Amino acid sequence: MIDDELWSAIGDPTRRRMLDLLLAGSGGTATSLSDQLPVTRQAVAKHLAVLDRAGLVHSTPSGRERRYTVDEAQLARAVAQMASVSEAWDGRLQRIKRIAETIERNRTN
Repeated sequence: MIDDELWSAIGDPTRRRMLDLLLAGSGGTATSLSDQLPVTRQAVAKHLAVLDRAGLVHSTPSGRERRYTVDEAQLARAVAQMASVSEAWDGRLQRIKRIAETIERNRTN
């Protein structure tokens, strides 16, 4: 089953980049992420809230900020869902190809 909230969260390129940065740096804060992205700290905080609601990140207090880390189990779940969708589309495209080939053969006969 596809989790729409999860897909929506990872569907945004800025959030995917944030996940990459968090994974590469073993976590980070909204401020540290905003230093590496072309968006404001406030925008980063909003993106982090979306990722948090989808269960992709968890936060812990770190001074006056929160430190975010990626929930690798939830990320693995997202990857598994993407692989499942990819497999389903591969099957659909193969069926379309067979239909097109049949039509082409019938047209040339």
